[in-house]
Amino acid sequence: METRIDKYLWAMRLFKTRAMAAEACKKGRIFIKNVAVKPSRIIKIGDVIGIRQNPVLYSFEVLQLTENRLNAKLVPEYVRNVTTPDQLEIIELGKLSGNIQRARGTGRPTKKERRDLDEFFEPVFFDE
Repeated sequence: METRIDKYLWAMRLFKTRAMAAEACKKGRIFIKNVAVKPSRIIKIGDVIGIRQNPVLYSFEVLQLTENRLNAKLVPEYVRNVTTPDQLEIIELGKLSGNIQRARGTGRPTKKERRDLDEFFEPVFFDE
């Protein structure tokens, strides 16, 4: 059985849609043996697929092949997460740091958000 990598990534629920999986391949975010692959690349059992989602490089080993989207409970029979511990540590550090910056695309702060920020950063003096 032969399976395209975009179909496989979608079937393993690593991407929400097949189009998103194909787009990630086109942008050079999917690797096999440290080489960026096209969406039409045929994968084999035993291949290790790398997925770059900045700043982390996730790695998955192919255990079985399928073209059909699977129930989430069945995914571990088909693919194994072999992401290195140093990459997992980057994820943990990101969780610990919290959301320090504004989310991209949210634009400028509103008046209320600006007042809240100013109040947070400026010291409050009490007159007695």
